[in-house]
Amino acid sequence: MIKKFIRKIFGGTDDRDRSQPIVLGPEAHKIDPRNVSSNAVRVTQTLQENGFQAFIVGGAVRDLLLGVKPKDFDVATDATPEQVKRLFRRAFLIGRRFQIVHVMFGQDLIEVTTFRGNSSGDAPRDEHGRVLRDNVFGPQHEDAERRDFTINAMYYNPATQEVLDYHGGMEDIHNKTLRIIGQPEARYREDPVRMLRVVRFAAKLQFTIEAATRAPIPVMAPLINNVPAARVFDEMLKLLMSGHALACLQQLRKEGLHHGLLPLLDVVLEQPISMKFVTLALESTDKRVMAGKGVSPGFLFASLLWHLVLEKWNAYKASGEPPIPALHLAADDVLDDQTEKLALQRRIATDMRDIWAMQPRFEKRNGKAAHKLLEHPRFRAGYDFLLLRCASGELDAELGEWWTDFYEGDGETREELIANLPSGEKGGAKRKRGPRRGPRRGKSNGGDSAGTGEGSPASHSSED
Repeated sequence: MIKKFIRKIFGGTDDRDRSQPIVLGPEAHKIDPRNVSSNAVRVTQTLQENGFQAFIVGGAVRDLLLGVKPKDFDVATDATPEQVKRLFRRAFLIGRRFQIVHVMFGQDLIEVTTFRGNSSGDAPRDEHGRVLRDNVFGPQHEDAERRDFTINAMYYNPATQEVLDYHGGMEDIHNKTLRIIGQPEARYREDPVRMLRVVRFAAKLQFTIEAATRAPIPVMAPLINNVPAARVFDEMLKLLMSGHALACLQQLRKEGLHHGLLPLLDVVLEQPISMKFVTLALESTDKRVMAGKGVSPGFLFASLLWHLVLEKWNAYKASGEPPIPALHLAADDVLDDQTEKLALQRRIATDMRDIWAMQPRFEKRNGKAAHKLLEHPRFRAGYDFLLLRCASGELDAELGEWWTDFYEGDGETREELIANLPSGEKGGAKRKRGPRRGPRRGKSNGGDSAGTGEGSPASHSSED
């Protein structure tokens, strides 16, 4: 009964003419114009005043329909990229696979794409069917057909406040369903990253993946290995910084998509200490994202990969390597492997290495060493990581508490903390050979990008 009513109001999803959209007015879609970016409106208005069609499109429309204020706004138009560029002072052509225009208003970026048409089938593809380059332009209904999911294929015109729905996206929003447009196997083969996007949207929106959309994923998951590593990394960042990172990773694993991306999740999510550590890091990241705070990719990936580093570190120490060189060798191994798989940027890899390398130094709390570590430019990230290790049970909570008091205390407090250390720690350099307080095996607790919540010691001041 409810489904029939929705179809009557919003249109069916079966035998309708897809070249003609369902037109929804303000009373039907209930979009609040106050949630629409003024710069996105400015872009559509400028294009329309110059004789072009222009609409806000994609995820921004989806979020507006869900009553959420979008973070990013995309515009679709029948103007070519060159025509768009000529209309705006700060506009830049980018992309090879799909050419688009970035229009800048201060730090605000509006992405403008030209309506895509159905290609003739001669678009360059790799041996697996992935489209390498396709800049065929066409009418709006073909552009809608080219989009990935029904809920992302709606167009909003700020001037008329109308939504155009070509593929029953409104009905799927009401049913909380993720449905791919077209034949799923063909769409995943064209762009395997769509399988990652299914997971991200399902976790973020708490939508159910429609059966036909889900069915091919386990079989076609290996196609992601053929996607350029930089694109996979970009999608992984979106997934991890969606505000639903833990749910996304659990969904990745459920759909069999984690292999080759973060295969260590099989181990992490099955071992109590590492699972608790990663869960704390991701929950902290999600809280920061939801609170509108910044998140450091370096800290996040340092947290996800820490127990892999820890495993290799212990192995090197067992083979006779001194603790500090062993840690550096372990970090090298993990970073070399993950850089190849995920195209980790050098800056991010450097942040990760700094966070890991700092951990043994927290074990040395004699006066000179403690004060010197406090001056480290990445101290806050390393300290937050230490707190995660303590919170997960990997390290004694006393160590984290001591550093919290030392970090927050004045000069007198710090001297008192050092004076009250066990006598074996005050010698600092003499402890090098002693087995009692060598670098501990694990480290992690995150703040630099994960954070532990507002007002806590691990609130990531170095990133805010």
